[in-house]
Amino acid sequence: YPVVAALLSCNVAAAATAGNVQAAVERVARLHLDDLVKTAGLRESSVTLTVLPRDSVNACIADARIEAIDTRSVTRMRFAATCDAPAWRTEIVVRATVTAKVLTAARDVRAGEVIDSSALALERRELAAPADAISDPQLVEGKASRRALRSGQLINRRWLIEPVLVKRGANVTIVARNAGVSVQVAGEALAAGRRNEIVQVRNKTNGRIIRARVIGENEVEPVISTDSAAD
Repeated sequence: YPVVAALLSCNVAAAATAGNVQAAVERVARLHLDDLVKTAGLRESSVTLTVLPRDSVNACIADARIEAIDTRSVTRMRFAATCDAPAWRTEIVVRATVTAKVLTAARDVRAGEVIDSSALALERRELAAPADAISDPQLVEGKASRRALRSGQLINRRWLIEPVLVKRGANVTIVARNAGVSVQVAGEALAAGRRNEIVQVRNKTNGRIIRARVIGENEVEPVISTDSAAD
């Protein structure tokens, strides 16, 4: 994602040499990447940086300012160095390599399929987009991917969705709870739904249509009256 320059910048001390300017760019880039992998919760991460040399970078009598221009791709991040005296501005490119132990698909996974532990593997991988990677299985298990996954493919957090637990026309169990007593009756889902979504369900015992919350695979609970589902 683009990074607002004001949130990722620093000043270099006065009379900065060209080498100091490029070193400051490296510091800013490393701070950004360290924060990125920490926020993503990546395990055993490793970051290496290369600042591409710029022969045209001059010394700066006044403070030089380093600001991020584009850090969407860690393989090519762009930073701006600006000096007031003498006045100049130049762009510097930083290439980074980020590796971490992240989750991959242990087998082929269909789009919309509920992901369980058997579908996950933890492997060290090089990451072009660290923010999209996941290391914690608990963030994935029970979810589904909106796209099909091939065996060995990285699990992308942007693709994860709550799976459809109830399909339209499916036979469901209506679970009514009251004062510690649980009653179950058969029903028919009149709409598809994911966990915690509200769908209409026909009670097969009396034909009554109720509103129910999806609580599990082919399992719902009434949201208006527990009595109406158990009549």
